[in-house]
Amino acid sequence: MPILPYTLIDVFTDQPFGGNQLAVFQPEAELPKELMQKIARELNLSETVFLYPAANQENTRKLRIFTPKMELPMAGHPTIGAAFVLADTAPGLPHTGMVSWMFEEQVGVLSVTVHRKDGGTIRTEMKQPVPGFEEPFQDRQLAAHLLSVTEEDLHESRPVQTVSSGVPFLYIPLRSLDAVKRISFRLDVWEQQFSGLDIFAFATETVHSDSSVHSRMFAPAMGIPEDPATGAASGPLGAYLTRHGIIPFNDMGIARIRSEQGIELGRPSFIDITIAKSGNGIKEVTIGGQSVVIGKGEIYIKG
Repeated sequence: MPILPYTLIDVFTDQPFGGNQLAVFQPEAELPKELMQKIARELNLSETVFLYPAANQENTRKLRIFTPKMELPMAGHPTIGAAFVLADTAPGLPHTGMVSWMFEEQVGVLSVTVHRKDGGTIRTEMKQPVPGFEEPFQDRQLAAHLLSVTEEDLHESRPVQTVSSGVPFLYIPLRSLDAVKRISFRLDVWEQQFSGLDIFAFATETVHSDSSVHSRMFAPAMGIPEDPATGAASGPLGAYLTRHGIIPFNDMGIARIRSEQGIELGRPSFIDITIAKSGNGIKEVTIGGQSVVIGKGEIYIKG
Protein backbone atom coordinates (compact mmCIF):
# COMPACT_ATOMS: atom_id res chain seq x y z
CA MET A 1 0.00 0.00 0.00
CA PRO A 2 1.60 3.32 -1.06
CA ILE A 3 2.19 5.76 1.78
CA LEU A 4 2.24 9.55 1.28
CA PRO A 5 3.90 11.44 4.14
CA TYR A 6 3.00 15.06 4.80
CA THR A 7 3.93 17.90 7.12
CA LEU A 8 1.25 19.83 8.96
CA ILE A 9 2.05 23.48 9.67
CA ASP A 10 0.35 26.62 10.92
CA VAL A 11 0.98 29.56 8.59
CA PHE A 12 0.98 33.30 9.41
CA THR A 13 1.65 32.73 13.09
CA ASP A 14 4.58 32.13 15.43
CA GLN A 15 2.40 30.17 17.86
CA PRO A 16 1.18 26.55 17.55
CA PHE A 17 -2.59 26.29 16.96
CA GLY A 18 -2.76 29.79 15.51
CA GLY A 19 -2.71 30.90 11.89
CA ASN A 20 -4.03 28.82 9.00
CA GLN A 21 -3.45 25.07 8.84
CA LEU A 22 -1.71 23.58 5.82
CA ALA A 23 -0.72 20.06 4.79
CA VAL A 24 2.39 19.92 2.57
CA PHE A 25 3.04 16.82 0.45
CA GLN A 26 6.22 16.14 -1.55
CA PRO A 27 5.39 12.99 -3.58
CA GLU A 28 8.11 11.29 -5.62
CA ALA A 29 5.89 11.39 -8.74
CA GLU A 30 3.00 13.63 -9.71
CA LEU A 31 -0.34 12.28 -8.51
CA PRO A 32 -3.57 12.30 -10.55
CA LYS A 33 -5.63 15.43 -9.99
CA GLU A 34 -8.58 13.34 -8.78
CA LEU A 35 -6.42 11.76 -6.08
CA MET A 36 -5.02 15.10 -4.91
CA GLN A 37 -8.57 16.44 -4.65
CA LYS A 38 -9.66 13.40 -2.61
CA ILE A 39 -6.73 13.86 -0.24
CA ALA A 40 -7.57 17.55 0.24
CA ARG A 41 -11.20 16.61 0.91
CA GLU A 42 -10.13 13.93 3.39
CA LEU A 43 -7.90 16.31 5.36
CA ASN A 44 -10.56 19.05 5.12
CA LEU A 45 -8.14 21.94 5.69
CA SER A 46 -8.50 25.31 4.01
CA GLU A 47 -5.78 24.19 1.57
CA THR A 48 -3.46 21.29 0.88
CA VAL A 49 -0.39 21.75 -1.32
CA PHE A 50 1.62 19.26 -3.38
CA LEU A 51 5.24 20.08 -4.34
CA TYR A 52 6.69 18.64 -7.56
CA PRO A 53 9.82 19.18 -9.65
CA ALA A 54 9.48 22.33 -11.74
CA ALA A 55 8.63 22.03 -15.44
CA ASN A 56 11.39 24.57 -16.16
CA GLN A 57 14.71 23.60 -14.60
CA GLU A 58 15.43 27.26 -13.84
CA ASN A 59 12.56 27.24 -11.32
CA THR A 60 12.52 25.57 -7.92
CA ARG A 61 9.21 23.69 -7.63
CA LYS A 62 5.78 23.36 -9.20
CA LEU A 63 2.87 23.75 -6.76
CA ARG A 64 -0.60 22.21 -7.01
CA ILE A 65 -2.98 23.72 -4.46
CA PHE A 66 -6.36 22.29 -3.44
CA THR A 67 -9.20 23.32 -1.15
CA PRO A 68 -11.64 20.59 -0.07
CA LYS A 69 -13.69 21.37 -3.21
CA MET A 70 -11.40 22.65 -5.95
CA GLU A 71 -7.91 23.34 -7.27
CA LEU A 72 -6.71 26.95 -7.03
CA PRO A 73 -4.57 28.81 -9.59
CA MET A 74 -2.68 30.55 -6.79
CA ALA A 75 -2.92 30.85 -3.02
CA GLY A 76 -0.89 32.72 -0.44
CA HIS A 77 -0.66 30.60 2.65
CA PRO A 78 0.13 27.37 0.69
CA THR A 79 2.92 29.20 -1.16
CA ILE A 80 4.33 30.69 2.04
CA GLY A 81 3.96 27.36 3.86
CA ALA A 82 5.47 25.30 1.04
CA ALA A 83 8.59 27.46 1.11
CA PHE A 84 8.83 27.08 4.88
CA VAL A 85 8.65 23.27 4.68
CA LEU A 86 11.00 23.07 1.70
CA ALA A 87 13.59 25.08 3.63
CA ASP A 88 13.74 22.27 6.20
CA THR A 89 15.03 19.79 3.61
CA ALA A 90 16.72 21.89 0.91
CA PRO A 91 20.51 21.46 0.91
CA GLY A 92 23.00 24.29 1.06
CA LEU A 93 20.84 27.00 2.61
CA PRO A 94 22.67 29.75 4.50
CA HIS A 95 22.77 29.42 8.28
CA THR A 96 21.72 33.07 8.42
CA GLY A 97 20.58 35.15 5.47
CA MET A 98 18.14 35.04 2.55
CA VAL A 99 17.49 32.70 -0.35
CA SER A 100 15.12 33.31 -3.27
CA TRP A 101 13.18 30.60 -5.10
CA MET A 102 10.81 30.53 -8.07
CA PHE A 103 7.56 28.55 -7.72
CA GLU A 104 5.43 27.56 -10.71
CA GLU A 105 1.70 28.06 -10.13
CA GLN A 106 -1.18 28.29 -12.57
CA VAL A 107 -1.06 32.10 -12.59
CA GLY A 108 2.63 31.98 -13.58
CA VAL A 109 6.00 31.88 -11.85
CA LEU A 110 6.07 33.51 -8.40
CA SER A 111 9.13 34.66 -6.49
CA VAL A 112 9.49 33.43 -2.91
CA THR A 113 12.09 34.55 -0.36
CA VAL A 114 13.13 32.54 2.69
CA HIS A 115 14.72 34.38 5.62
CA ARG A 116 17.04 32.29 7.80
CA LYS A 117 18.60 32.89 11.22
CA ASP A 118 20.72 30.55 13.35
CA GLY A 119 19.97 27.58 11.10
CA GLY A 120 16.19 27.99 11.08
CA THR A 121 13.63 29.69 8.85
CA ILE A 122 12.12 32.69 10.60
CA ARG A 123 10.01 34.14 7.79
CA THR A 124 8.88 33.52 4.22
CA GLU A 125 7.61 36.02 1.65
CA MET A 126 6.07 35.83 -1.81
CA LYS A 127 5.55 38.32 -4.61
CA GLN A 128 2.04 38.31 -6.05
CA PRO A 129 0.77 39.48 -9.45
CA VAL A 130 -0.21 43.15 -9.46
CA PRO A 131 -3.97 43.11 -8.75
CA GLY A 132 -6.72 44.12 -11.14
CA PHE A 133 -9.76 46.15 -10.04
CA GLU A 134 -13.36 45.84 -11.18
CA GLU A 135 -15.92 48.64 -11.08
CA PRO A 136 -17.39 49.24 -7.60
CA PHE A 137 -20.38 47.09 -6.61
CA GLN A 138 -23.35 49.44 -6.45
CA ASP A 139 -25.89 47.56 -4.29
CA ARG A 140 -24.38 48.36 -0.91
CA GLN A 141 -27.56 47.36 0.91
CA LEU A 142 -27.29 43.87 -0.56
CA ALA A 143 -23.62 43.67 0.46
CA ALA A 144 -24.60 44.60 4.02
CA HIS A 145 -27.45 42.05 3.97
CA LEU A 146 -24.95 39.34 2.99
CA LEU A 147 -23.05 40.00 6.23
CA SER A 148 -26.14 40.55 8.43
CA VAL A 149 -25.11 44.14 9.14
CA THR A 150 -26.79 47.41 8.22
CA GLU A 151 -25.88 49.64 5.30
CA GLU A 152 -24.82 52.22 7.91
CA ASP A 153 -22.19 49.71 9.11
CA LEU A 154 -20.48 49.96 5.71
CA HIS A 155 -17.84 52.67 5.50
CA GLU A 156 -19.50 55.51 3.61
CA SER A 157 -16.45 56.71 1.66
CA ARG A 158 -14.94 53.34 0.66
CA PRO A 159 -16.25 51.27 -2.26
CA VAL A 160 -17.45 47.69 -2.22
CA GLN A 161 -15.21 46.31 -4.95
CA THR A 162 -13.79 43.14 -6.47
CA VAL A 163 -9.99 42.97 -6.68
CA SER A 164 -7.92 40.00 -7.90
CA SER A 165 -4.33 38.78 -8.18
CA GLY A 166 -5.54 35.50 -9.68
CA VAL A 167 -8.45 34.71 -7.35
CA PRO A 168 -11.15 37.43 -7.19
CA PHE A 169 -12.42 38.68 -3.83
CA LEU A 170 -15.25 41.11 -3.14
CA TYR A 171 -13.95 43.60 -0.54
CA ILE A 172 -16.59 45.03 1.81
CA PRO A 173 -15.25 47.87 4.02
CA LEU A 174 -16.93 48.30 7.41
CA ARG A 175 -16.84 51.29 9.72
CA SER A 176 -15.79 49.57 12.94
CA LEU A 177 -14.27 46.54 14.60
CA ASP A 178 -17.62 45.93 16.25
CA ALA A 179 -19.33 45.67 12.87
CA VAL A 180 -16.77 43.12 11.65
CA LYS A 181 -17.24 41.05 14.80
CA ARG A 182 -21.04 41.15 14.37
CA ILE A 183 -20.91 39.56 10.92
CA SER A 184 -23.17 36.55 10.48
CA PHE A 185 -22.59 35.32 6.96
CA ARG A 186 -25.82 34.68 5.02
CA LEU A 187 -25.18 31.60 2.92
CA ASP A 188 -28.66 31.86 1.37
CA VAL A 189 -27.97 35.42 0.16
CA TRP A 190 -24.56 34.37 -1.14
CA GLU A 191 -26.05 31.45 -3.10
CA GLN A 192 -28.71 33.69 -4.66
CA GLN A 193 -26.66 36.82 -5.39
CA PHE A 194 -22.90 36.18 -5.01
CA SER A 195 -22.43 32.50 -5.85
CA GLY A 196 -18.84 31.65 -6.80
CA LEU A 197 -17.38 34.90 -5.40
CA ASP A 198 -15.21 34.97 -2.27
CA ILE A 199 -16.11 37.67 0.27
CA PHE A 200 -13.59 39.70 2.25
CA ALA A 201 -14.81 42.09 4.98
CA PHE A 202 -12.53 44.42 6.90
CA ALA A 203 -12.22 47.51 9.08
CA THR A 204 -9.23 49.70 9.92
CA GLU A 205 -10.06 49.53 13.62
CA THR A 206 -8.03 46.62 15.01
CA VAL A 207 -7.58 44.41 18.06
CA HIS A 208 -3.77 44.70 18.08
CA SER A 209 -2.07 48.07 18.07
CA ASP A 210 0.55 47.02 15.50
CA SER A 211 -2.10 45.88 12.99
CA SER A 212 -3.40 48.09 10.19
CA VAL A 213 -6.63 46.25 9.36
CA HIS A 214 -8.92 43.63 10.92
CA SER A 215 -10.10 41.07 8.36
CA ARG A 216 -12.52 38.19 7.79
CA MET A 217 -12.90 36.05 4.64
CA PHE A 218 -15.71 33.72 3.55
CA ALA A 219 -15.36 31.26 0.64
CA PRO A 220 -18.26 28.76 0.47
CA ALA A 221 -17.49 27.94 -3.17
CA MET A 222 -14.07 26.63 -2.08
CA GLY A 223 -15.55 24.64 0.80
CA ILE A 224 -14.25 27.20 3.32
CA PRO A 225 -17.03 28.67 5.52
CA GLU A 226 -14.51 31.14 7.01
CA ASP A 227 -10.75 31.29 6.50
CA PRO A 228 -8.40 32.13 9.38
CA ALA A 229 -5.72 33.63 7.08
CA THR A 230 -5.98 34.36 3.36
CA GLY A 231 -2.72 35.17 1.62
CA ALA A 232 -4.24 35.39 -1.87
CA ALA A 233 -6.63 38.08 -0.62
CA SER A 234 -4.00 40.03 1.31
CA GLY A 235 -2.04 41.40 -1.65
CA PRO A 236 -5.22 42.74 -3.29
CA LEU A 237 -6.31 44.07 0.12
CA GLY A 238 -3.10 46.07 0.34
CA ALA A 239 -3.66 47.34 -3.21
CA TYR A 240 -7.23 48.38 -2.29
CA LEU A 241 -6.05 50.19 0.86
CA THR A 242 -3.37 52.17 -0.97
CA ARG A 243 -5.38 52.88 -4.13
CA HIS A 244 -8.17 54.46 -2.09
CA GLY A 245 -5.80 56.45 0.15
CA ILE A 246 -6.62 54.51 3.32
CA ILE A 247 -2.99 53.53 3.93
CA PRO A 248 -0.42 56.09 2.69
CA PHE A 249 2.86 55.45 0.92
CA ASN A 250 6.04 56.67 2.57
CA ASP A 251 8.58 58.95 0.87
CA MET A 252 10.15 55.88 -0.80
CA GLY A 253 6.85 54.90 -2.41
CA ILE A 254 6.36 51.95 -0.04
CA ALA A 255 3.32 51.08 2.08
CA ARG A 256 3.64 48.50 4.86
CA ILE A 257 0.44 46.95 6.16
CA ARG A 258 -0.35 44.25 8.71
CA SER A 259 -3.66 42.39 8.44
CA GLU A 260 -4.96 40.54 11.49
CA GLN A 261 -7.36 37.71 10.66
CA GLY A 262 -8.77 34.55 12.24
CA ILE A 263 -9.36 36.13 15.65
CA GLU A 264 -13.07 35.29 15.60
CA LEU A 265 -12.12 31.66 14.88
CA GLY A 266 -9.65 31.43 17.75
CA ARG A 267 -6.74 31.19 15.28
CA PRO A 268 -5.05 34.62 15.33
CA SER A 269 -3.11 35.24 12.11
CA PHE A 270 -0.87 38.11 11.05
CA ILE A 271 -0.07 38.79 7.40
CA ASP A 272 2.46 41.45 6.45
CA ILE A 273 1.77 43.20 3.15
CA THR A 274 4.17 45.48 1.26
CA ILE A 275 2.96 47.59 -1.67
CA ALA A 276 5.45 49.47 -3.86
CA LYS A 277 4.32 52.10 -6.33
CA SER A 278 5.73 53.51 -9.53
CA GLY A 279 4.23 56.85 -10.50
CA ASN A 280 0.51 56.54 -9.93
CA GLY A 281 0.44 52.76 -10.26
CA ILE A 282 1.39 49.73 -8.18
CA LYS A 283 4.57 48.00 -9.36
CA GLU A 284 5.04 45.28 -6.74
CA VAL A 285 2.99 43.38 -4.15
CA THR A 286 4.59 41.21 -1.47
CA ILE A 287 3.06 39.30 1.43
CA GLY A 288 4.84 37.39 4.17
CA GLY A 289 4.76 35.94 7.63
CA GLN A 290 5.93 33.28 10.02
CA SER A 291 5.03 29.59 10.24
CA VAL A 292 5.40 26.75 12.73
CA VAL A 293 5.47 22.97 12.25
CA ILE A 294 2.62 21.40 14.21
CA GLY A 295 2.99 17.74 13.22
CA LYS A 296 3.55 15.09 10.58
CA GLY A 297 1.40 12.30 9.20
CA GLU A 298 0.81 9.72 6.49
CA ILE A 299 -1.96 9.03 4.00
CA TYR A 300 -2.43 5.43 2.87
CA ILE A 301 -3.39 4.95 -0.79
CA LYS A 302 -4.93 1.66 -1.92
CA GLY A 303 -4.27 0.23 -5.37
